[in-house]
Amino acid sequence: MPDSLPIERLTRKDDTRMALELKWDPAPSDWNDALRAIYPIYRWAPWFAMALAALSAVLLFAGQPIPGGFGLICAAIIVALPVMGVRTQFRRNPVAAATVTATVDSQSFRMMTIDGTAYTDLRWQTIDGWVETKHNFVLRTGESALFPVPGRAFGTQEDLDGFRDMLTERLGEPSRR
Repeated sequence: MPDSLPIERLTRKDDTRMALELKWDPAPSDWNDALRAIYPIYRWAPWFAMALAALSAVLLFAGQPIPGGFGLICAAIIVALPVMGVRTQFRRNPVAAATVTATVDSQSFRMMTIDGTAYTDLRWQTIDGWVETKHNFVLRTGESALFPVPGRAFGTQEDLDGFRDMLTERLGEPSRR
């Protein structure tokens, strides 16, 4: 299946604005990126692991192999745990990898899996904020609900810019990371 699927523009009878139709295949990296954007613990974990590895290397060179080796193992676990956790959850949930279609208009952001197993209608009023990362837009509702929308879901730069403009218009400026 191709990485970038085409976007279709629809004209609604009840709305003079154009709506976007998006389609993408979710990937664990989308969720990793979203978690890093929203939760500081995910964003800072690699830096903490790097500092721990550096201190552990100093211990190894200072002739302390047991604490130095333990520190290196812990650093590797700190880096791998969040990534492996997302991948494991992604594999366990049969809906997580299903192709998603979304319709974005002036009223809401509606997502549905191609096979119909999941449907979400996010009215703009229910979305607390959004963040744009290098690869995704991340929509937040409440404390823990995240909805990553990958940049590969957009066919053209114009569509991507239009989505960003709609988010800014409906939700305000993006949250600071």
